Amino acid sequence: MKKLLGLFTAVALATGMAALAQDSGSQDMKKAGKDVKQAGKDTGQAAKSGAKGVKKGAKKAVNKSAKATDKGAKKVEKKTNPSS
Repeated sequence: MKKLLGLFTAVALATGMAALAQDSGSQDMKKAGKDVKQAGKDTGQAAKSGAKGVKKGAKKAVNKSAKATDKGAKKVEKKTNPSS
């Protein structure tokens, strides 16, 4: 009787494990898909943040250059002004 009960338990566990393995594979695929989707979103967000930093840096450089050009132009104007 113990052998029969042990055999029955082993078969039940093996059948349950097989069913679990099938569900687990499906769940793993769903989870992997969600992870890939989230990774794509995170990458897009990082690119957006990086682009904002580049835009800010470029704007700063352009403004500095414009100020320097204006300063240089005023110096040239002072030197070439005949009334001085």
